Amino acid sequence: MTAVYLNALGLINPLGAGKAAVARALFAGDSSGMKPAAGFLTEQEVMVGKVTAPLPEIPKSLEKYDSRNNRMLLAALQEIEPDIRAAIETYGAKRVAVVLGTSTSGISDNEPGIAEKVKTGAFPDGFDYDRQDNASLALFARSYFGLEGLAMSISTACTSSAKTLTSARRMIAAGLCDAAIVGGADTLCRLTLNGFGSLDLLSPTLCNPFSRNRNGINIGEGAAVFLMSREKATVRVAGIGETSDAHHMSTPDPEGTGAFNAMRRALEASGLAPEDIGYLNLHGTATELNDSMEAKAAFELLGKVPCSSTKPLTGHTLGAAGSTELAFLWLALKEESGALPPHVWDGEADPELPPVNLVAAGTCAPEARAMMTNSFAFGGNNISVILSREET
Repeated sequence: MTAVYLNALGLINPLGAGKAAVARALFAGDSSGMKPAAGFLTEQEVMVGKVTAPLPEIPKSLEKYDSRNNRMLLAALQEIEPDIRAAIETYGAKRVAVVLGTSTSGISDNEPGIAEKVKTGAFPDGFDYDRQDNASLALFARSYFGLEGLAMSISTACTSSAKTLTSARRMIAAGLCDAAIVGGADTLCRLTLNGFGSLDLLSPTLCNPFSRNRNGINIGEGAAVFLMSREKATVRVAGIGETSDAHHMSTPDPEGTGAFNAMRRALEASGLAPEDIGYLNLHGTATELNDSMEAKAAFELLGKVPCSSTKPLTGHTLGAAGSTELAFLWLALKEESGALPPHVWDGEADPELPPVNLVAAGTCAPEARAMMTNSFAFGGNNISVILSREET
């Protein structure tokens, strides 16, 4: 497979806006962006990771794409806008693709209109269903940059934005484009929170992955985007592994077979050995079943590799989780001190789980040259991605 690199990164999430702010909070294990919020569940608050930084306005000429989700995306895109404009200048507007992932799109903006339709029988003036079309994300980005090439959105729940790397890499290898904007965005909305609530998966407090006391998930929001190309850079996409175990619509295979195979395939594709992986970003949702099966899979394949779940710092950003956590690997690979994202929890290990090596605050691994991240979605849709640090 053609070697591809992640040349630039833009991101925003509950840890902050931009690479510098996010890196500071990430390596400090700062969970202050996780707070109880009203307005999502009926007559009760719920712990969420909400972006509080101001978001840019959508240009007037593109107002049909206006939604909180696209404004979140724009905040991340603007951080790397000079890099993207330079790629367009180099390759041409037809040769830069857009492949972005989302699960919520603009649903939060449409929820008041849908509520009014239920109440009165009619949508309010200005209601636009296209606002919640998943394609809106990629179409907006293509229009914003004046691109004329391929554009697609991927919506596979919690693996959406990680899978954009797979599709874009294939496009580059097939000669369909020379560079691609990849990643994704997702925003908080009542639909998703009530859906997870109906499954009794929401934690009323900060989530506690891999603890014996874990009691559910926190939901968050954010955006993370990369410029991907064949131009050599510090961070390379070393290997990707995907599986679809189809065990259950919403419950992972308790043995972690699909997760294990995704991780194994990523290793095989990279040509690396298990001991070459210096850090693993766990999917780590803090649900009973996810943490159980992921601990089994990770320990069986990678043993005592340093690992952590960053969900207590951002919440589960759903369709944006894959690219958000890939961004954390990108930041760690570029961090001179070798700092790793710490595992924030109560420190009470679950004796029923294999003894995975959860990263303590202040841990550094400057020698780590390859890192892996896991994203597992409803329906048994799994992806593991390995990024490596290259000499440039």
